[in-house]
Amino acid sequence: MKVLLTGGAGFIGSHTCVELIESGHEVAIVDNFSNSKPEVLNRIARITGKDPVFFEADVTDKSEMRYIFDNNNFDAVIHFAGFKAVGESVAKPLMYYRNNLDSTITLIEVMQEYGVNNVVFSSSATVYGESNKPPYNENMPTSTCTNPYGTTKLISEQIFTDATVANKDLSVVLLRYFNPIGANPSGLIGEDPAGIPNNLFPYVAKVAGGKLEKLGIFGNDYPTPDGTGIRDYIHVVDLAKGHVKALEYAVAHKGVEAINLGSGKGHSVFEVVQTFMKVNDVAVPYEIKPRRAGDLAESYANAEKAERLLGWKAELSLEDMCRDMWRWQTQNPNGYDTKNQ
Repeated sequence: MKVLLTGGAGFIGSHTCVELIESGHEVAIVDNFSNSKPEVLNRIARITGKDPVFFEADVTDKSEMRYIFDNNNFDAVIHFAGFKAVGESVAKPLMYYRNNLDSTITLIEVMQEYGVNNVVFSSSATVYGESNKPPYNENMPTSTCTNPYGTTKLISEQIFTDATVANKDLSVVLLRYFNPIGANPSGLIGEDPAGIPNNLFPYVAKVAGGKLEKLGIFGNDYPTPDGTGIRDYIHVVDLAKGHVKALEYAVAHKGVEAINLGSGKGHSVFEVVQTFMKVNDVAVPYEIKPRRAGDLAESYANAEKAERLLGWKAELSLEDMCRDMWRWQTQNPNGYDTKNQ
């Protein structure tokens, strides 16, 4: 298949690009580098031996998207493009609503103009909100989110769902991610957040690498075995392989299907930190801080639907995630900024 990846130069998009190429698919990427770096394209080529077709463009720009579709015969799209920092979304909600919803609507409109009817959407477990209890399954109601980022994912899911009602040829898979971490085992591509990381694993890696002084653990008084929050961590390579399976499912079915991509089990923050230190033989100094507003005690997936429909399940362990994340950090202490390594 010929597949367009919107936001394909990002963390999850780049890993999915590698898995698609290695599965024999032809890939094109559209990205405006708002949260990614051009160097990732070179790294994808080094891993796969193939240069993905690339378009530097904004997915919210319909004229640019029409140009891309005019010059390519796509069989399917995987839609990653969008802003993704929870804290920033609280501070700048209008920017998130404008960008994330505009990109979704523009993409669907252009897909319909060009008769492309298969799409996989990069959604999030945040759509389950605070009222549901883990393990989260796809039949649970998704009506409230704790931040604007999550709400843009929820609204986008509804937009895709409504579009399938109006267009019976449209096939949509909504992939609800849990906590993607790790990196490609080559150490060539990984997560390269701008500024101070928002997520646990990149923060841990930067503390271990001496880039940050210490890790802040937000709350040690949750009703969990060790008092710290529990999350479902999934290796980004497993996640990328899930997209390949979801794409194959999309082209064989019609309508809309929501599917969790998670490991199906949770690990506490303390467990993550201790495992990282043990498998990599490094120190990660930390301090306990007050809980953050909106953080849940536990969040993990019921991943049975993915195994049943896609024949997919997470295979890589927490130790694999820690090992691959540290390899990426040590080989790329400044991320994709190759001039200052």
